Amino acid sequence: MSVAESPSPDPEAVAIARRLLRTGTRAALATLMPGTGAPYASLVAYATDPAGAPLLLISTLAVHTRNLQADPRAALLIEDPARPEEADPLREARLSLAGRLEPSADPVVARRFLARHPDAAGYASFRDFGFYRFVIEGAHQVAGFGRITDLAPADLLLDLTGREALVESEPGALAHMAEDHADIPPLYATKLLGLPEADWRFSGFDPEGLDLVAGRRTARLLFPAPVASSGDLRKALVALAGTARAA
Repeated sequence: MSVAESPSPDPEAVAIARRLLRTGTRAALATLMPGTGAPYASLVAYATDPAGAPLLLISTLAVHTRNLQADPRAALLIEDPARPEEADPLREARLSLAGRLEPSADPVVARRFLARHPDAAGYASFRDFGFYRFVIEGAHQVAGFGRITDLAPADLLLDLTGREALVESEPGALAHMAEDHADIPPLYATKLLGLPEADWRFSGFDPEGLDLVAGRRTARLLFPAPVASSGDLRKALVALAGTARAA
């Protein structure tokens, strides 16, 4: 799949694509069959790393994994998880990613995936399962009739240079919020995002925003301004809590 890069895409298109990428939990994965090069499609669960790259946990018993071992090129198709059930999927936003899948032993990959898919902890340690990171090389977004945009990796991924300490603080910050401020995620979800009451919790954060989950439901809350440090994060959380309580 060849995807052209757009030098200056519409900011709204970028925002939609980033939301789809961050809030999705499953995608259609396309790989290439060895020998014939025929396309093979399957359904996979995914999460994202702090920069926004998709993360997968797949088994060597699966056809798509054997395909990737022969040729790492792949594509992912992500639909809008917020799409109303009665809506026509072909009229709603979706995002196609082109790139390749690479095995990863990075503990951040495992942590981020299991935070989004806690049920996977039961088999993540099986010998035939392994974590992969999707290296985005291009993207094609359809955000509705006639709203088609080609995107470059830089349009979707965050530059974490200088924010390494913030990324490293994620496990401790999430544990602190879960233990001492469990009321905050539901408050954000209902008051700031207008979502129904549920057992909302934080599954991760990055310089741009917070990821929330409640069972199989997901949401994304952007910070008032990007954060670069733990101090910035605390200020943003306090400000958002104040706004939510006032609402």
